[in-house]
This record gives sequence, structure tokens and C-alpha cells, in this order.
Amino acid sequence: MRVITQQTLGGPEVLTIVDAPEPQPIPTEVLVRVKAIGLNPLEARLRAGEFPLIGRPPFILGWDISGVVEQASGTWRFRPGDEVFGMPLFPRTASAYAEVVSAPALHLARKPTSLSHVEASALPIVGLTAWQGLVDLGGVREGDRVLVHGGGGGVGHVAIQIAKALGAHVIATASGSKRKFVEGFGADEVIDYTAVDFTEAVRDIDVVLDTIGGDTVERSLDVLRPGGHLVTAVAEEDTKLAATYEAAGMRFSGIAVDPDPVALQGLVELVEQGRLRVHVQETFPFERVTDAHRLLDAGHLQGKLVLTV
Repeated sequence: MRVITQQTLGGPEVLTIVDAPEPQPIPTEVLVRVKAIGLNPLEARLRAGEFPLIGRPPFILGWDISGVVEQASGTWRFRPGDEVFGMPLFPRTASAYAEVVSAPALHLARKPTSLSHVEASALPIVGLTAWQGLVDLGGVREGDRVLVHGGGGGVGHVAIQIAKALGAHVIATASGSKRKFVEGFGADEVIDYTAVDFTEAVRDIDVVLDTIGGDTVERSLDVLRPGGHLVTAVAEEDTKLAATYEAAGMRFSGIAVDPDPVALQGLVELVEQGRLRVHVQETFPFERVTDAHRLLDAGHLQGKLVLTV
């Protein structure tokens, strides 16, 4: 099989395609013939050495996959021929930039028939992050006021839809150029952060979901109602900021996404109900991974990028 690996840290040019032996699944794992691979900004940071999550090279990046089961070793969950998707092993190395991946069956779900492999591969990390942030940590309920920072990004556009499905009134921050995009996913209000200070535009927020970090997290304290909850996917280990929130009578939670079969099935149900879709900005063939990573490095994406295999 072919894999995309790197021997050194650096720019997109360090990514190379090489031949490698196929992995051998252990009991409870399945071997998946990959059809599409979802790309995430985290992977660009890992490639460049900005975030020491998986050690030093050589390594194979990637977690988000969609494909077809070829072998099912000691598991009743899937059979050969089943179409599946998921985010196996995160944050451990899943080596998903590959034509074949071995993954725990528990970390996968059957691909909804309404989603292509491209769309399904784009969903796991962003969908699980949004679900765990809003449902598991945020406890969003009907009638809550939810503020999503970065509504046009991968996590953000999915989070808007999940919050709406929970019955919340959803406000999202996004650049003016993304207003229609964000409104198309159900946001009740959109704040153009390039023209308006969100702290002056909203009040009495029950839950803030932050995907931006920096001073956005700090200033979000000013828009929460008493006892409100800030959930961040960026500054999850900022103990000083957590203490500031707690001293003000607010709740502060950091979300570090992990494989979650219950949440993954929840995403499947929303997709099947027609209440959740994922936007793919652009697809790239496997051989053009460096071009895809250049776009990742540039930032300001609408939704997700996907490699097709």
C-alpha cells in the first residue's frame, strides 16, 4: 500500500508518498480500505513541529477516514464490505494518511448512506469536538443562548447545526465574507468580528464554544450570563484562565476530543434526520497532499479539506 510519511519536521514539502506493508489488525480491530481522508489544521501543526503530540518523525499523520471494511478480526461490529467512517485512536497515532488503515471497531460507525465517503471523512474530528463540547460538557438545552466562535470553520459550522438541533438560539462569529455561509447552517445571528466587537453585540450567553483561542477566550467572560459556561477547544490547558472564570462565578472547560462511539452514533442520527451536513471546501487526490497542506497552512477555510484515495 501507499502511505504519506515524513522524515523531518517542516513545511508541506516534507510529506512524501512511499510504499509500506499493510497493517495487520488485532482482535477487535478492522482493516479499512480508505476512500477519503479528512484533513485538520492540527495535522499541519504536527507536520511543522509546532505541537508535540505524537513525537518526532518519521510518522504518518491523520485520523479522519471513510472507507470499506476488508477484514474484521475478532469483532461482531462489522463485516467485510461494510462502509464505515470514524476517528480511530486519537490522540495516539492512527497513520490515516494511507490507503489501508487498521482501526478499533469501537472507534468507527457505519457511514450514513446520504453521505459520500468524502463528506463522511470530513466529519469525525470536527463533529466529535462539537458534540463533546456542546452536549457532553456544555449540556446545551432547548432555549439556551449559544455563542460559537469561528462559525465558518470546520468545528464551527458543525457546532452551529448541533446547537440548533438541541433547540438553542445560536449566535456565531465569522468574517463578513462568511456571513451567508454561516447563516446557511442555521445561525440565528452572525457577528462580523472584523467590524464589530462581539462583547458589545451580545449578552446573557449560556454556553460559549471557542475554536479561536487567544484573547477571544478571555473576552468571552464578558458575554456570559451568571453561571455561564465557556468550552474551549484551543485553550483547554490554561489553568490561569480557568481560575479567572471560576473566580467570576463562571464555568470553564477544555475539550480535547477523543474517540466516542456514542457521540459518533449521535452524529450519524443527526445526518440521517437531515439536521447535519458537513461542508467540504475542496478535495485533493492523494498525490497532491502537499497542495492540500499549503491550503491548511494558509488558514481561513470554510469547512474542511479532504484527500481522495
